[in-house]
Amino acid sequence: MEKKNLFEYIHELETQMNHMHGDMGRLKLAVKELLEENQRLTIENEQLRRVLKKEVPGEPELTDAQAVEILADSDLHNHPYPEVVGEGYDNLARLYHEGFHICNVYYGHLRTEGDCLFCLSFLNKSE
Repeated sequence: MEKKNLFEYIHELETQMNHMHGDMGRLKLAVKELLEENQRLTIENEQLRRVLKKEVPGEPELTDAQAVEILADSDLHNHPYPEVVGEGYDNLARLYHEGFHICNVYYGHLRTEGDCLFCLSFLNKSE
């Protein structure tokens, strides 16, 4: 190889390595985001399973299908939340007490750090 061709070849390799480095960085970021979402969904799934499988002393543990069927057939008005505004308020209060945000900032996300002032403010406005 001539010196000029060798220099061009090294330059091409360097350019390809830079592209590969950029691709690797984007791939690592995508994997990180997927792992974080997977962890969040795993926690949310576990919390939903606990809500669905509230164990009653002396009764056998329910399967997932049985718990879903019971929730689907249950009367939403037989719960400990106040009947202030109506069914919409009841549903939001139930979601909040099950561990989910109902505020416009984080609606539907799992509450991982205790009570949310935005959600509580929203519930108090509805009363």
